[in-house]
Amino acid sequence: MKKLFAALIISAFAAGCSTNPVTGRSQFKLVPEQELQAMAAQEYQQFLSSSKVVSSSNNRDAEMVKRVGTRVTNAVKSYYASRNLSDALAGFTWEYNLVNDPAVNAWAMPGGRIVVYTGLLGVTKNEAALAAVIGHEISHAIFKHGNERMSQGLAQQLGGTALSIALANKPAQTQNLFNTAYGIGTNVGVLLPFSRKQESEADRYGLIWMAMAGYNPQEAIPLWERMEAASSGNKPPEFLSTHPSENTRMTNLRKWMPEALKYYKPMK
Repeated sequence: MKKLFAALIISAFAAGCSTNPVTGRSQFKLVPEQELQAMAAQEYQQFLSSSKVVSSSNNRDAEMVKRVGTRVTNAVKSYYASRNLSDALAGFTWEYNLVNDPAVNAWAMPGGRIVVYTGLLGVTKNEAALAAVIGHEISHAIFKHGNERMSQGLAQQLGGTALSIALANKPAQTQNLFNTAYGIGTNVGVLLPFSRKQESEADRYGLIWMAMAGYNPQEAIPLWERMEAASSGNKPPEFLSTHPSENTRMTNLRKWMPEALKYYKPMK
């Protein structure tokens, strides 16, 4: 029985592997993106209905979140279109909301549904730094990092069960997997830690998106310096965590900066 179970898991892993056309990395994704986007649409509305959403019609911060999100999203669309990869963004319905919550956090669901917490704005300080965070979160969404985490959870906890079956048979457990995969409602201090590879991809391409959107990518470095100060003493050493330390992150950001600056055209 154990051998049969192991064989099923290996078969599911092989069937779920694909190569990301932008990063070139092989990814394990059991769940069809369309199913995740449908689930995300429902979970997003449920989250908003139970949260204190700040209206962009009469609030400068909420309007800024939408403005920055739209500019960065347009940069992503342009990048993908220039490489004939627009189909990879099929089904994305971009949405940006600011939620009144002191957590220093932000996250993005499948399909481009993004939330920024008001507590984050005290660390970002300016639009360019906010663009770095939003670019980072958009990267998680378009590179399907949450799908990878959801797939790993399904494989480990539910034996590779299909999402639709998992929802029908174990809805609470499946919802918890989803919330963990995308960081919904979690107060983690400084964003939700993905794997180191996922974080590095989000950082590198987040620089490119913000630069293409007209924001100086060099603002990402002081942002993470402020993040480090804000999170001091609230997390384990890097070798005990999948999340890179801010020092490692800033070293990488400096390494990738010349690439990002090639895309940078300041807004007029």
